[in-house]
Amino acid sequence: MKVLPFTIPVPPGKTIIVQQEVLPHFYPHLHRHAEVQITWIKKGEGTLLAGNSMHPFSAGDIFIMGANLPHLFKSGPEYFEDNSQLTSEALTVFFDPAGELAAMFNLLEMGLVKSFFNQGQAGFKIPLSLSAAFIRYIAQIQHSTGALQIATFVEMLGAMAALEDMQQLSAANFVQHMTDPEGMRIASVYNYIMHNYGSTLTLDDVARQAHLTPNAFCRYFKKHTRVTFTAFVNKVRVGHACKLLANGDLNSIADVAYSCGFSSITNFNYVFKNIVGKAPRDYLNDYTGTVKVNN
Repeated sequence: MKVLPFTIPVPPGKTIIVQQEVLPHFYPHLHRHAEVQITWIKKGEGTLLAGNSMHPFSAGDIFIMGANLPHLFKSGPEYFEDNSQLTSEALTVFFDPAGELAAMFNLLEMGLVKSFFNQGQAGFKIPLSLSAAFIRYIAQIQHSTGALQIATFVEMLGAMAALEDMQQLSAANFVQHMTDPEGMRIASVYNYIMHNYGSTLTLDDVARQAHLTPNAFCRYFKKHTRVTFTAFVNKVRVGHACKLLANGDLNSIADVAYSCGFSSITNFNYVFKNIVGKAPRDYLNDYTGTVKVNN
């Protein structure tokens, strides 16, 4: 699947790559790479697209991306505004279990760890209640070298493998094997949706990105993502709406609905409740109540 293949630069004599990013916004294109990726979001917020699923992200989150899982950390629209002073920061550990580390992963003692990552191709998010421990691991790996870095790395992998009831980021049956033209086509569609979901997004416009008729595009999109085009766009829009409601960025629920691309309040309320399980007003009240209790 050629979804903007990304080559991770490997320094000489290194099998574990640690990459610190401080940018106006995160890399804005759907991509994949052979390495497993463990990312700690230190600063910034937006929507993570992993495979065929979307998840909000913010500072303190830690995500594990399986090898060759198409993904995109899409910073919020405010990060792309003219004269924006916002920055995004992440610390990521990359490693290839099938590369130079293969011999280590094939050790009997590493059986649980190998099984965890083999079964975790669809990716995971570390529970927030456990993030602090793994943040320490990632920071220690960044600031150590040689045998100490390897030891800390293995200890972190062991702790991850011991986690239970982890929720996958993407559908387990997400189609990852595509021809290069198909991969480039679906990547173009994903990127177009992620950059334009806040405006009127017509089926004709998106189908045109894939060089297909609307009917052919609907069949194509469902085949390769296992969700309908409408369901995908609705999830993107509702995810952003949840963020706006939680942050209190706009004056009213109507403002939130229109800024996320919904054409009517009625439709917004219906779609939001169908995806989140509660109406926007109830979601806002529950979130506000939680913040007051925590404070």
